Amino acid sequence: MSPPGGDATVGSDEKRQKGKATPDTIKMGCIAMVMKEGQLRRAEILSIKDTKSGRQFYCNFDNFNKRLDEWVPAARIDFEQDVEWPNPDKDKQKDAKTKKNNSTVSKKQPSKKNNQKKASKREQSVASDGQTPHPWTEFVDSQPGKNNRQRGKTEDGTDVNASLEVGGDKGVKRKADEIDMDEDEIPAAKKQRQPSFSREQEIEKLRTSGSMTQNPTEISRIRNISKVEFGRYVLFPWYFSPYPQIFDQEDCIYICEFCLSYYGELKSFVRHRQKCTLHHPPGNEIYRDDYVSFFEIDGRRQRTWCRNLCLLSKMFLDHKTLYYDVDPFLFYVMTTRDDRGCHIIGYFSKEKESTDGYNVACILTLPQYQRKGYGRLLIQFSYELSKIEGKLGSPEKPLSDLGLLSYRQYWSENIIDILLGYNERKEACTIENIAVALAMTTQDVEHTLQALKMQVYHKGEHKIVVPEKLIKQREKSKAKQKRLIDPERIQWKPPVFTALNRTWGW
Repeated sequence: MSPPGGDATVGSDEKRQKGKATPDTIKMGCIAMVMKEGQLRRAEILSIKDTKSGRQFYCNFDNFNKRLDEWVPAARIDFEQDVEWPNPDKDKQKDAKTKKNNSTVSKKQPSKKNNQKKASKREQSVASDGQTPHPWTEFVDSQPGKNNRQRGKTEDGTDVNASLEVGGDKGVKRKADEIDMDEDEIPAAKKQRQPSFSREQEIEKLRTSGSMTQNPTEISRIRNISKVEFGRYVLFPWYFSPYPQIFDQEDCIYICEFCLSYYGELKSFVRHRQKCTLHHPPGNEIYRDDYVSFFEIDGRRQRTWCRNLCLLSKMFLDHKTLYYDVDPFLFYVMTTRDDRGCHIIGYFSKEKESTDGYNVACILTLPQYQRKGYGRLLIQFSYELSKIEGKLGSPEKPLSDLGLLSYRQYWSENIIDILLGYNERKEACTIENIAVALAMTTQDVEHTLQALKMQVYHKGEHKIVVPEKLIKQREKSKAKQKRLIDPERIQWKPPVFTALNRTWGW
């Protein structure tokens, strides 16, 4: 049962066996009819987990964007209809490949000499600062039925913090001496341990994963958080975020909208809200108008807050893969104000020193504020800072799908305004003039002109032409446009950092 005119997109084209299933017998890879938006839709079961409210199934729906995948209870699956069972031959091939890869990885064991190596200063720094922000440890200790009383460990004795390392893998740890090595210094035996991806495997991984990364050591990026209560809003995440694995069992997690601490139990969260004294992002307010404020936060000075912000944003960003290394970044957070405090709308981050000239590393508008013009304000503010710095800026690539749409709209509108202004003054205009006026790179200007088909070759020279259709579209968008950044209200000077301030300072 697919939308009209849509072809089946879940599962393979091969014929599958059909039969009855129950909540206990259905398994990963099965295709069943699942209730979504009031009607039954064909969906593939990608993962199964047991939560406090019962067993839940992660479904990828036919002809729906991957960010609309969701965890559903057994009550939403129609077990009266036949279920399509996965092809056993395909499963055998996958198992054979998995065993082969595992045997290759386990051939070379680390030597005792490396294990007994004295921890370096860098290793000690990671051990001291690598702890997960404090709120969840109290929650873990309060859970009943834990035989292991050591903080930070699960029932099976594995370290919970392992899921919060860069890459977010349970039980996968990287030694500091391996991290410090250059690629050329890594022994050939270790290079051979990385299994190669075939095209079929890569497409399958991209379809079922929540991140574009192809690191073979990472766990499958099935979305782990079902629901988030953030202030007065209830959010439904789109992608995986490396919160501690203990939160996978929760039906809803609670996040403080001011300090961004996260809790699995409502009682703990209410107790925290009674004690929390923060009412705005922990940084300097560098802009304020009648609608929004902007705060500048140094990732080195506010590590816990910035890491929590990255964990929150990862739930809605496909491309973001790191949350731990926040020291080299500045975070510019946009908020709205009321009597209770400043509430986060969105943010963008930028490197303190970008060798590639990027003025944005990561940008996000929270879902409850999307499609209201706030994304455009974030983009405009990043370029206003670039103008103050006297530099040409560009967002870090690759952009997410929604980010690319927002940037293309901002670029096209501003370029058309500049060109119409030159036309009224009857002045000649070049790509370099546009780039300097808007603090954009010449590459972004040229790509936008080509995408809008405004760059033509006429009588032996390149010319810029603005079609009448684009002018009318711009006039309509101006009538709808409500908010803009006032550059005169920005109270900011470009910060100057030493080598110690820019990085971890190891």
